[in-house]
Amino acid sequence: MASICFYFQVHQPYRIKKYRIFDVGHDHNYFNDHSDRDINNEKILHKVARKCYLPANKLLLELLNKHPEFKIAYSFSGVFLEQLETFSPETLKSFQKLVKTGRVEVLDETYYHSLAFLYSKKEFVRQVELHRAKVKKLFGVTPKVFRNTELVYNNELAKFAEGMGYQAILAEGADHILGWKSPNFLYRAPNARKIKTLLKNYRLSDDIAFRFSSKSWSEWPLTAEKFARWIDAVNGNGQVVNLFMDYETFGEHQWEDTGIFDFMRALPGELLKHPDNDFVTPSEAAKRYDAVGEFDAHSFISWADIERDLSAWLSNSMQNEAIGNLYALEKEVLASKDKSIVDDWSKLQTSDHFYYMCTKWFSDGDVHKYFNPYDTPYEAFIAYNNVLHDLRYRIEAAKKKKTHAKKLRGIKKKKTAIKRQKPVKPTKRKMIKKVSKKKVAKTKSKKRHA
Repeated sequence: MASICFYFQVHQPYRIKKYRIFDVGHDHNYFNDHSDRDINNEKILHKVARKCYLPANKLLLELLNKHPEFKIAYSFSGVFLEQLETFSPETLKSFQKLVKTGRVEVLDETYYHSLAFLYSKKEFVRQVELHRAKVKKLFGVTPKVFRNTELVYNNELAKFAEGMGYQAILAEGADHILGWKSPNFLYRAPNARKIKTLLKNYRLSDDIAFRFSSKSWSEWPLTAEKFARWIDAVNGNGQVVNLFMDYETFGEHQWEDTGIFDFMRALPGELLKHPDNDFVTPSEAAKRYDAVGEFDAHSFISWADIERDLSAWLSNSMQNEAIGNLYALEKEVLASKDKSIVDDWSKLQTSDHFYYMCTKWFSDGDVHKYFNPYDTPYEAFIAYNNVLHDLRYRIEAAKKKKTHAKKLRGIKKKKTAIKRQKPVKPTKRKMIKKVSKKKVAKTKSKKRHA
């Protein structure tokens, strides 16, 4: 039997506007670009909703109604859901409709789509809890499966997620970790006891996500019938084929005129023609299948670039300096208890900011350039660095305000205490002494006058 597990990542960051050094100390709105550039967050969201989210949601709802066996899963970043609530409530409703079918699973991730696990476990937990609460509020479900930002994964993370109560975690089926093993089985981290690891079949996933419209690809054009045959070949050689990809594959990365929607419309029917094929969500796969062995990832892996490591975000001095300076502010940011400072600092953790600073060349460089809304990685770094300067300015201002408020409270407290003090009644002895002193003074006065 070959079970097919479709999982889609849905994310849009809050892109930083062209923030200049002259703005530091004056402009604290970092994400409110209203130009026609690709750093206008509202404009981008509406564009992608029109091209991808709304038509893809409509198509998948059709498929769920047509094929009772069809199932899918999503992971929405918290910052994406926030933007839907603000800019596109109709898109949010279309996702909620899908989840209400009962055959769409929602996964957990970091709220701000961050690399927090690498820098602060406390911050990582805070973000996961925020995400879980947001998913519960908007979709009425509690996720059982965890998917870290950009499929960043290692043994330690698997163990940590197990401690947080998750049944399964997603990871990249990286060849240098798998060796001779197949990604079409479930595995377990060597230090984990219960949590199962589902591995992305990156070859089949990327055939749809990246190669679908490439006319230089030997398999172009890719049809639903052809793809279904490749899946059928897994029968007897695997338990589950995990097709993990960005949701923006449909209509945004692969435009409608490539035939991507027609391909997806035909795919479930073609896959179900084989009697041994079915569909599962990640939690169903974890429940149905046993782990067949260990997936031992000592170093961090991800689903980005050829290297499948952290180099997309942390390969040059700009990226490392920016992210190091950001997390160095954690204590002061949280101590400020200023909602706007905490919120902005959190949004600055989104991994996309560091992705835009990447200076890779060759094929990976082309991909980075495609996703980069800035003209150069250096422009992205300068804007980010200027924002950090302003954030420090705000933290210092908040400290001073706090200290001043504390002093005022102290003065007010003292004044209140003085007002509340009762007048001290003199004792009898003191009264007698006072009277006798007055008599002596009177006698002396009379003698002088005489």
